[in-house]
Amino acid sequence: MNAYANLTHGGRTAALVALMVAASVALTLGFACALPLAAFATMAAMLFGPAAAIGSILAVWLANQIIGFALLSYPTDASTLTWGAGLGLIALLSLAAAAAVLARDRGTLAIAASFVTAFVIYEGAVAVGCLISGIGLAHFTLPIVTRIFVINAATFGGFLALRALALRSPLAHESAKASALRHA
Repeated sequence: MNAYANLTHGGRTAALVALMVAASVALTLGFACALPLAAFATMAAMLFGPAAAIGSILAVWLANQIIGFALLSYPTDASTLTWGAGLGLIALLSLAAAAAVLARDRGTLAIAASFVTAFVIYEGAVAVGCLISGIGLAHFTLPIVTRIFVINAATFGGFLALRALALRSPLAHESAKASALRHA
């Protein structure tokens, strides 16, 4: 049996969260301020129960903030720090939106709807933050929002492809057998 199959449920959750954080680091280095939080929020809603989903999206957000400030020279002014914290809250709102859709149905259409809902909530909350802070909506142009959507959709599509491969792999079957043996 493989190491993953021998992990407890909590161990598997920790491994998946670590993979999400690693992906967050890689995407932060590639896209800086365009981390696909809506995609990560939907992934978390699909993979985990409420507590682990909240922990995972906060870990993804925190990794982004650490990389941004430590390596990418994000400014440390009050506005940037406030936006950083605000993005954490927005990530949680996106998670709640995706989870609400998935609580009703977990089929293919519901998965797509949960992603779109998380993205709309994400962009809407960012827009509200821009209005409250006085920045305005000048940056909400079709090309910019489209770019952010494409980054999120590509990330989420990649996750769905990896998930499909994992569910069809011998590792998934070994993991199911190991779980059944532990609970027998």
